Parts: sequence; C-alpha cells; structure tokens
Amino acid sequence: MLLTFKSAADADVIMFGDVAKKLVEILGKDPQDGKGIITVEQLPGAIARLRAAIEADKAGQAGPAQDDDEEEDPERRGMAAPVNLAQRAWPLLTMLELSQKEGVPVTWGV
Repeated sequence: MLLTFKSAADADVIMFGDVAKKLVEILGKDPQDGKGIITVEQLPGAIARLRAAIEADKAGQAGPAQDDDEEEDPERRGMAAPVNLAQRAWPLLTMLELSQKEGVPVTWGV
C-alpha cells in the first residue's frame, strides 16, 4: 500500500504503508484512516510532533559508543544501511513547513 501526501506548496511525498501510517500517527491523526488532512491551523502542532520524533529517532540511533575492538558489520553500511525514521520523515517535514509558510493544508488519500 502506498500513501501520497499532497500540498499545493510542494511536490507529492509518496511513502509505503507501514512508514506512512507511523508518520500519520506521529502527526496526531488516525493511521487506520486512508484519508486525512492537516489543516493550516494544525500545521504548527504537527510540525512540532514530527520534529520531536525525528530528534528522538536520531538520539536512539546514536546509542552507546561502539567498542574499538568491535568491528562494524560491513553488510550494514552505505547503500545497505537501514533507513531510519528521521531520514524517511524529512520530505514530509519539508512539505509541512512549506505548507505552513504558504498557508495551505496537507492531505493524503484524496
């Protein structure tokens, strides 16, 4: 399943279902509803929640320092490295910020 976030202020942001649902939940909306809107009035709160989730994800990724004796798994670097929530959320955060600047809502599933 794909979910497409739309705004007159930015290009569409397309995400796969599980990631999109998690982000919709972070934004304070029902992740089970296939359609939704973040009104202009709701944008500041949605931006704050998404920024907080990005910062929390980054803090979790930092984790404890790796021992010098312990080598990093070469299979998990570069293009094979997992994509974290912070990386996936940036395009949506940009859309929300541009939408707030231009005073237009963000919709999905419509």
